[in-house]
Amino acid sequence: MHNGFAVFGRRFSAIGRQIRLAAGIVIVAIAVPAAAQTRALPTSLSDSAFWKLVTDISEPGGYFRITDNFTSNEMEVGELFTMLRTTGVSGGVYIGVGPEQNLSYIAAIHPKMAFVVDIRRQAVMQHLMFKAMFELAKDRADFLTLLFAKARPAGMDSATTIQKMWDAYWLVPTDTALGRKTIERVEANLIRTHHFAFTADEAGQLRSVLLAFQTLGPAISTRGSGRGGGPAGNRGFADMTGYSLDRSGQPQSFLSSEENYRYVKSLEDHNLVVPVSGDFGGPKAIRAIGSWLTQQGGVVSAFYLSNVEQYLFQDGKGQAFYDNVATLPTDSKSVFIRPYSMRRFGRGGHPGGATDPAAAVKSLCPIEPFLQAAKAGKIVSNDQALTCGS
Repeated sequence: MHNGFAVFGRRFSAIGRQIRLAAGIVIVAIAVPAAAQTRALPTSLSDSAFWKLVTDISEPGGYFRITDNFTSNEMEVGELFTMLRTTGVSGGVYIGVGPEQNLSYIAAIHPKMAFVVDIRRQAVMQHLMFKAMFELAKDRADFLTLLFAKARPAGMDSATTIQKMWDAYWLVPTDTALGRKTIERVEANLIRTHHFAFTADEAGQLRSVLLAFQTLGPAISTRGSGRGGGPAGNRGFADMTGYSLDRSGQPQSFLSSEENYRYVKSLEDHNLVVPVSGDFGGPKAIRAIGSWLTQQGGVVSAFYLSNVEQYLFQDGKGQAFYDNVATLPTDSKSVFIRPYSMRRFGRGGHPGGATDPAAAVKSLCPIEPFLQAAKAGKIVSNDQALTCGS
């Protein structure tokens, strides 16, 4: 402005040029910050945007050797939960595979958004069932009442430990009338409230999953029925959520505390847990997630793999999967979560604890250097993957 006043006595056209120049500077000053704004992940998705994302990213449902896979059987989740917390894996975007264990990893990491990718379309229906129940249930006890059609026991509150909850729920008989009402409420939530459009086959898969949890109860396991009921059980839902322990002997899961439950519920309430049908080694799903996240400015903090790599290498798709992962936005803190590395090289969370300190490194494997090793042809088997390329 001082320079502008210095030339004020000159020709009027010069003043006009100064005015135009000044106006241009103002425009640039406004435009540059607007253009430079950092992209951010959505804090919520509308129902239509959520369903479009599910539909656009998904591949057609495919075959998996374990047809139902109702629950995980990986008791390492409790120790990995605390390892994720203590090593600072947090925020960003979570990607995983399979059923309920994803909810526990989400509770541990507190991502801003999550994608669960499974080759089975039924897995999408199961996660939509979980979504509806999170929305309908105000707390953990309500969630379990809906999931298993068992009346809420007296004395359940936010301070009740998960193991005491299971002690009480084991004694409650299944209420078939409550189960029928729950099915109606879940279907109404997804179809009439959210306006998600299911094919006849998908609607049948949804109802089948609902009935399986009601019929088999808290002992429901990976392949269906299990004994369940505590540390000596058969890796049922109750075991995974109430008896999967960290190295201090504490159960860790999305149901182990009210705070954990509320965090996952907050994401589900805002349509931020996106179930996707897709093949890890396929041409679309993982790459579509990568493209969408890049557009949104999202970064993957963790990618939970279960034992999928075992099957990918058997089918000759190992490198295709790693090529797909390379399209995801990651950073130096991004990790693969591999519970089977802990199983192979030493497990904590159970009597005796882990015997190999490197198990933690192998189980929470930094993605970017691993992909470099894979690109260099150093990862050609599941065994090499489980070592994190070391």
